[in-house]
Amino acid sequence: MIPGFRYAAAALLLCGLLPSVAVAHKLREQGAVVAIANTSLTVMPGRDWNRLDGNIGKHTETWTLDGSQLNDLTFFAGIEPGKPLARERSKKRDPLPKFTASTLLVELPELFEATYRSAKQIADFRVTDVQPQPFLGREGVVFAYEYVDGDELTRMGEAHAAIIDGRLYMISFDAPRLHYFARGIEDARAIMRSARLP
Repeated sequence: MIPGFRYAAAALLLCGLLPSVAVAHKLREQGAVVAIANTSLTVMPGRDWNRLDGNIGKHTETWTLDGSQLNDLTFFAGIEPGKPLARERSKKRDPLPKFTASTLLVELPELFEATYRSAKQIADFRVTDVQPQPFLGREGVVFAYEYVDGDELTRMGEAHAAIIDGRLYMISFDAPRLHYFARGIEDARAIMRSARLP
């Protein structure tokens, strides 16, 4: 277990800030190659992380350093055309936007934003920067974003994405703007750089 994680999680639970399911985890050890969400996408963390339990989607997985309210690294490992980025609560009453075969790289920030707005019920979300940048050795995009969560905390984020063989691969990191984003973004970028497909 990451030093201090048990105590930080316990403190957050006592304060009512962290759902009890969020502390269930599996250690992702520094320097060990890990397959993401039972797919061929692998990464090698430069430090220990915790994988959170909970199924947010078929090809998704979430890691954290200090708890999901404090930092959130999410992997989208080969989202198929016609599928949303996350599991839908109700396909009829609350459908999520879908990644499609015609989705372009430049449209990925918009898809991500629409998913966050709907899935996390966020009204205040904005993409602050979009740049072309290779990801997984292919043409890709990196974008920065900012949003206000349900606790009225402003969170900053960064996502790296590519469309490979018709599937979407993306890794996003977000954390509260004050302290936690700056503290964790370089560790997240190291994981993004380590990502590989066979």
